[in-house]
Amino acid sequence: MSKVGTVKWFNATKGYGFIAQDEGEDVFVHYSAIQSSGYKELREGQRVQYDIDNDPRGKGLRASNVEVIG
Repeated sequence: MSKVGTVKWFNATKGYGFIAQDEGEDVFVHYSAIQSSGYKELREGQRVQYDIDNDPRGKGLRASNVEVIG
């Protein structure tokens, strides 16, 4: 089930950041999870829709299938 949140911060140079969920803890986001063509980055304050997976490294939650909305 898709979730909705706001980009808390995203470092385009390093290719990762965090999404503040509308409900729940912050979620890690990697540039490879962004569903767009061309250069993949997010900006602070953008509203996004995404799925949540467990981080394969065992470090909490990770966003997948991230799409900018609005």
